[in-house]
Amino acid sequence: MEQSILLVEDEEKLARFVELELMHEGYKVDKSGNGRDALEKALKNDYDLILLDIMLPGLNGLEVLRRLLKEKDVPVILLTARDAVMDKVSGLDAGAVDYITKPFAIEELLARIRVALKLHSVRTGRGSSAASAEDKEGVLRWQSLTLDERRHQVRYDGHEITLTNREFIMLKTLLENMDIVLSRDTLLNKVCGYDYMGETNVVDVYIRYLRSKIDDVFGVKMIQTVRGVGYVIHSGEDEN
Repeated sequence: MEQSILLVEDEEKLARFVELELMHEGYKVDKSGNGRDALEKALKNDYDLILLDIMLPGLNGLEVLRRLLKEKDVPVILLTARDAVMDKVSGLDAGAVDYITKPFAIEELLARIRVALKLHSVRTGRGSSAASAEDKEGVLRWQSLTLDERRHQVRYDGHEITLTNREFIMLKTLLENMDIVLSRDTLLNKVCGYDYMGETNVVDVYIRYLRSKIDDVFGVKMIQTVRGVGYVIHSGEDEN
């Protein structure tokens, strides 16, 4: 089923570029460059996701977000200026699921959209994948590896793997989003929280720790690097 996205962006060239990329990925796209018009469209139609710029004419994006989420349960990703830290915090506090700063790589935006759609589907009970069924048991699996969230335990072929809490959260996040490339920012927010002000290379450090405890020990290539975007665990066989 075709998924629909409302793109709210007043920069016409950027909006057109993103629209074409989204359509190429198979999404149905509506556009708006005005806050009041965007709110009206969002309340009238049932979109699967909304990309919402903060600096908008007519009505500020944060106000659109607050009014919208009082009426509808829809994932919203904010498009923000790089230095708009308080806008990011305010948006997340108001209920946005994620944000991406301009300028951004379209591959990263597409990855964040896939993550937001999948998480919303699982949360609302619309997901029917095998991975979702495993989540209900509190156990995530990849080949011979199991992650038991309730016991806070990871095993590979019966052998227990000792992980720190942050390593555990990092691995759990990647397993929950199998086949979806997660950006460093997304992983950083999951592991360290949105208020973390350090460098994103801390993600690379934890990935290296996980690889040393799993890939190197058991001779697998579990966590794949997608250059310039982030990391992913594929559900199929090991990939080079």
